[in-house]
Amino acid sequence: MKVLYLRGLGNHRCGHGTEEYNAKMVRKEQKPGRKSKSQPRPVSSLLKRRAEKVSTVHRQAVTYLEAGLPGEARRICEAFLQRYPRHAGILNLGGVACFQCGEGSRGIQMLEAALVEDPEFTDAFNNLGNVFKALGRLAEAEQQYRQAIEIDHHHADAHFNLAMVIEIGGRLAEAEEAYRTVLNIQPGFVPAYLGLGNVLKILGRLDESLAVHNQLLALAPGHVDGHNNRGTVLFEMSSLDAALKAYSEALSLQPGHADAAYNSGVALQEMGRFDEAIRYYRQALEARPGYVEVHVNLGYALHQTGKIDEAQVAYENAIKLAPDHAQAHVNLGDLYLDQEDLGSAGALCDRYLDAHPGDSALLAFKSIVLDELGNGDAMRKLVDYTSMVQPVSLEDQVGATALRNLNSILADHICAHPSLAVAPTSHTTRKGKHTGELLTGDPGPIAELEPLLRGAIEAFCAELPVAADHPFAIRRPSDYWLSLWAVVLNAQGHQVPHIHPSAWLSGVYYVEVPEIVSGSDDHAGWIEFGSRSQHFHARSDPAVRCFEPKEGLLLLFPSYIYHRTVPYGAEQRRISMAFDVIPA
Repeated sequence: MKVLYLRGLGNHRCGHGTEEYNAKMVRKEQKPGRKSKSQPRPVSSLLKRRAEKVSTVHRQAVTYLEAGLPGEARRICEAFLQRYPRHAGILNLGGVACFQCGEGSRGIQMLEAALVEDPEFTDAFNNLGNVFKALGRLAEAEQQYRQAIEIDHHHADAHFNLAMVIEIGGRLAEAEEAYRTVLNIQPGFVPAYLGLGNVLKILGRLDESLAVHNQLLALAPGHVDGHNNRGTVLFEMSSLDAALKAYSEALSLQPGHADAAYNSGVALQEMGRFDEAIRYYRQALEARPGYVEVHVNLGYALHQTGKIDEAQVAYENAIKLAPDHAQAHVNLGDLYLDQEDLGSAGALCDRYLDAHPGDSALLAFKSIVLDELGNGDAMRKLVDYTSMVQPVSLEDQVGATALRNLNSILADHICAHPSLAVAPTSHTTRKGKHTGELLTGDPGPIAELEPLLRGAIEAFCAELPVAADHPFAIRRPSDYWLSLWAVVLNAQGHQVPHIHPSAWLSGVYYVEVPEIVSGSDDHAGWIEFGSRSQHFHARSDPAVRCFEPKEGLLLLFPSYIYHRTVPYGAEQRRISMAFDVIPA
């Protein structure tokens, strides 16, 4: 089975997390502490000596934090605070130091105390937000960043950290706006270019993402993550040689950059140059031995070159590091298939599904194993195309004329969408175009379609086509979020067999269908369920079922069922919208 690629890995966050920005010098003038109990001196002398002491402690604490010595920073801050316990600036730095020493609760207490003493201390709000973000308390982090911004609208650090939290939360349109705000305030803020470029890449706006990375490297030609992330964009644009060159630039600047080495391996693997890919994967593991995805991809490359024993070791290493990693288990199971060890493949599926009931990737693989075993009854129970693939006609709900009008508007919206681009190498679409997420930003006519999709989903969930103890029913989510994108195909355009491993339920809605597809004897342009990925080492011929696409037709099906689009020869375009129901 072809491996799961994780190319970006959030490199845009390097350098602007809690560690660097918590140690900032405060901007505000510091308040004096309590009066000294020593021999009285003239007021001007007392203030001068106290200011000098504050300045020295502050400077030393920042130096220790920047040097990665939070324990020393904490020591001198706490010593100062014994005498001046209400000094906001030192409480701020002491809170940062405590957090970096692993005492999150104490860090939060000190930062909150700093804000009691100085309610307009923007850097303390920003640092408290960073602590909450690092602890995974994203809503509280966002609140702190917004407090800092309310006080100082031009606080670039708070805007940047807010953008990261919004991006982590999946609110990509808001994140784009937030990163652009940072760059309006501070045009040379390099990490904001990385963040913006990453968001644009996720949204499928690859040309814009590449332009942003080019701007970044014009400002900072030696930025290692800039070269690496630029390479990931070029990879998605199917410019593999250019991507390799970008990764090479990163590695020339930092030979131990694990992500650039890994990404080089991915690109070479995509080009079929497995021996070279193996070399880069091993280089990545030298830099980061616990890099799970590298172990998985290394196993795949070794398998492709016939090094079965080494491939098994690589997969087992990945599983030791990440026992919940579904793809590592699937790839190890495929290794068993290749060796015709069906018992081990089946046992692997059962063990994983006992611990992770309803996992889409392992259910899909189990269906292949059952087919190989010749266990047709169990296979049909797990994957029944007749009952589990459910067609829904939206015409019955909105009327023929209204639906034709909606489809026409949807087609125009999709074809004009800024994220529509030639399908990236990592996607399943061939000779076609693909949008990014359509439920972010201005929804346009999608706002009219979305409630129809959700209504069909709710109806499907209300009457599941399987028994309550079926693996599909067991994973039924109590809440979900919806992801929606569009695919535009032309002559010979198609989608290779795939599943949707992160989702529970998937679907496709047909907006525009070429005339040649209607009633096609060879099912050209139809959707076919059952054909598995060519990367599996299975020997049996699977049973398949085709459905004819029609404008206004909606198909719902479990996400673990393999499906593909049969290529067709007409020059007319075929527009569909795919969606995933992802457990919240």
